[in-house]
Amino acid sequence: MSLPPTDGPVVATRPAPAVAPPRQATLVDAVGQPVVTPDSEVWRWADSQPLPPPLQRGKSTWQAVRWSELPGWGSDALHQAWNAWLRSCERPAPGIGPLCGEVRQLSIATAAEQHDWLMRRLQPYRIQPVQGDSSGLLTGYYEPVLQGSRTPGGAHQTPLYRLPPGLRPGQPWYTRQQMATDPAAQAQLRGQAIAWLADPLDALLLQIQGSGRVLVTEPDGSQRTVRLAYAGHNGHPYQSVMRWLLDRRLVREGTWDALRAWAAQNPQQVDEMLWSNPRVVFFREEPLTGLDAQFGPRGAQGVALTPGRSIAVDKDSIPYGTPVWLASSGPVAQLRRLVLAQDTGGAIVGAVRADYFTGWGDEAYALAAGLKQPLQLWALWPRVQ
Repeated sequence: MSLPPTDGPVVATRPAPAVAPPRQATLVDAVGQPVVTPDSEVWRWADSQPLPPPLQRGKSTWQAVRWSELPGWGSDALHQAWNAWLRSCERPAPGIGPLCGEVRQLSIATAAEQHDWLMRRLQPYRIQPVQGDSSGLLTGYYEPVLQGSRTPGGAHQTPLYRLPPGLRPGQPWYTRQQMATDPAAQAQLRGQAIAWLADPLDALLLQIQGSGRVLVTEPDGSQRTVRLAYAGHNGHPYQSVMRWLLDRRLVREGTWDALRAWAAQNPQQVDEMLWSNPRVVFFREEPLTGLDAQFGPRGAQGVALTPGRSIAVDKDSIPYGTPVWLASSGPVAQLRRLVLAQDTGGAIVGAVRADYFTGWGDEAYALAAGLKQPLQLWALWPRVQ
């Protein structure tokens, strides 16, 4: 996969103002006029159908419900979600993939026609854990926008590497500390740097998020924006540097702003903090032009992520490509919308757990950084014909 497991909720960090990214569409739902209401013919028909038995999906139980139980159903701008669904259809998933022909035909349909089709063809299921706490959690992640140099020099001394030739999948390679200090590791990394950053914390952020946009300055002084996408890691477990700081009571709040402030005051300890996380993520460079620039990196399903419409899930609870109705209310966002399960994450474990892809740039950062709020999920699955 291109985007690696997100190792934890996004931390509050402001990306460097390296490049002005395209302004993102509003990601938080606005209150609008309903497209379909409970007194409509299709709604009455759908809610009159007998409910099928529960479905078992690994770590989750899917309990069939009426459409009227979905908070906010009928008012979503479904054409936004349709873009994400069309992306999923590039890699059709078992169970939901056979609908892709109809999904493509409806890509230019009205919102009312899309709602009508969904209610006739799909059955909503409340996603619940097989056992244990049924409360859900929504966090956010995004694509950082950073500045870099193709060659080291001046402040740009922190490398971002492509996969080194000596690395073998599934086998531990050199740790982060060894890569910085061991001559044998450095010999194998020679010539493998894609770009160099001025701030080692930005490099760590990029590795945690798994992908980013970098405005690269070439040796001739020209600049271009590229995407650095996940290519693999060095085989060591992820350890949170934030946890390292909190356990030592070096910071009071587990935010990236607090981390940066501590690092600025304690530059002699930054390496020790960074080395507490032995995992290093490697990247591959991808061009970022045309349509690619309007979507995010590829998620675990293998398709490009859509801001505000793609989520990372526990794949043992929700199969990739599943359309999901998401409802989450909190101080940062009121979200009631159709999303697609297109990614996964190391910290995204459990039936009612999702990481919400917010896009890139300042608006995406602000939303992703603040999201940590209750969550409800409903899978929309084909009716038995």
